[in-house]
Amino acid sequence: MLRLTEIRLPLDHPPEALEAAVRARLGGAAVQGFTIFRRGYDARNPKRIMLAYTIDVEVEGEAALLARDATLRVAPDTGYRFVATAPAGMTERPVVIGTGPCGLLAALILAQSGFRPIILERGKVVRQRTKDTWDLWRRSTLHPESNVQFGEGGAGTFSDGKLWSQIKDPFHFGRKVLEEFVKAGAPEEILYVSKPHIGTFRLVQMVESIRETIEGLGGEYRFGCRVTDLDLDADRRVRGVVLEGGERIAARHVVLAIGHSARDTFGMLLERGVAMQAKPFSIGVRIEHPQSLIDRQRFGPHAGHKLLGAADYKLVHHAANGRSVYSFCMCPGGTVVAAASEPGRLVTNGMSQYSRAERNANAGIVVGITPEVDYPGGPLAGIEFQRHWEERAFAAGGGTYAAPAQRVGDFLAGRPSTSLGEVIPSYRPGVRPTDLSTCLPDFVVAAMREALPAFDREIPGFALADAVMTGVETRTSSPVRIPRGVDCQSLNTPGLYPAGEGAGYAGGIMSAGVDGIRVAEAVALAMTDGGPVRASGSRADNALTYG
Repeated sequence: MLRLTEIRLPLDHPPEALEAAVRARLGGAAVQGFTIFRRGYDARNPKRIMLAYTIDVEVEGEAALLARDATLRVAPDTGYRFVATAPAGMTERPVVIGTGPCGLLAALILAQSGFRPIILERGKVVRQRTKDTWDLWRRSTLHPESNVQFGEGGAGTFSDGKLWSQIKDPFHFGRKVLEEFVKAGAPEEILYVSKPHIGTFRLVQMVESIRETIEGLGGEYRFGCRVTDLDLDADRRVRGVVLEGGERIAARHVVLAIGHSARDTFGMLLERGVAMQAKPFSIGVRIEHPQSLIDRQRFGPHAGHKLLGAADYKLVHHAANGRSVYSFCMCPGGTVVAAASEPGRLVTNGMSQYSRAERNANAGIVVGITPEVDYPGGPLAGIEFQRHWEERAFAAGGGTYAAPAQRVGDFLAGRPSTSLGEVIPSYRPGVRPTDLSTCLPDFVVAAMREALPAFDREIPGFALADAVMTGVETRTSSPVRIPRGVDCQSLNTPGLYPAGEGAGYAGGIMSAGVDGIRVAEAVALAMTDGGPVRASGSRADNALTYG
């Protein structure tokens, strides 16, 4: 099988043009069949958008072709191979804490390997969790253990469902994630489009399907089970976990796949002496524009084309005060959602459905911050920093989970908004026009005021006076990292496997799922004395790099 890259064709090319281009690239060799491995687009010239294909092709005389043409490459083997399987009769079982993308994939790999994991989730099953989340959006009623952050599926369930990242993935774990998602009900196109996404409704169905698969393989789910302590021996080795209410579950291998909002669990880990450190994250707001504006600026006369869908963007500006301002978690045709998990604090996030058909585009516009400069202190200083600004946002919104909002024109002019304009904010349970500078650090406000006109030069209309900014966005990533070794275990608590976004090793659905696979492999090898984990080529602390 050969892999051909950068086969470029016009957006509206006829179907037969692709096969003709493949044959032309191979110099007329006898093609036996081909599949599309990746399809993307180049919209740098909106008047002449091109599709770019990566094709896997079967051809007669492959060896001769490779010898003759040095530009040709053999397609890599992306099939997943398990590193270890549970011995017959094994009674020991691993525990997975958390059912976000990381926990789901860790539990799935362990179940497929025969280890019958026990999965602990502090929240509720995804259907009930969805109802509880709507209580906040419709009735301003927060359920602290069942919301956008907590419950089956994790925070990624209420998102755009993006399935791409910039992680280093030498073993093609990402392909395994996508294949499992397709088995669980995701559209098959996620296997080949360059920026696949699913959307919330489909994610709910997929999460349920993966649970059924894990249970069918002997895994055990337990909902409403919050871990409040670790059971450690005299050498700090894990012997089990303790649940709220006092129940102890014995386990020598515990995957810690908590999300970035499990603040009470971080506190417990610190009290138990688990090695932890503060890490950088970002803070800012959500910005909304008419999706039609973004489509026109990105795609020109091709706006609305079915192969392109709703347009996205990615923007970065380096401000004069030394801060980086960038767009984060852009949701085409989506909504801004209430993502609070603690009473008296307000958090925003972005979400969209598979269709991406809502009237507004939204994205986080956030500013990078660091513990050394912005929140010096202990490992949990970033959490206190987040809480401070979430409380300010809650107060600025009126104390009802309505969110503080401001027109871009007013924000740039330094005056409070008293009303809104043509762009109707999508945030539920509603917004309160105000001055966002009261619930953001001064350096963040200054950097964003400089960045918005710069972004307008890249996407004319981005600084539209009636565009709406809604605050605050504080949970861009975990404010904590739990260091681990090359065996994926905590540096000072053997048997504890920090994983995913909450532990500081992922940033989004795909990278979290990939890290879940990696950690599951480490657990499987440790439980069978199967040798070292696969070398990833990542940083020395074994953190996956991501963007």
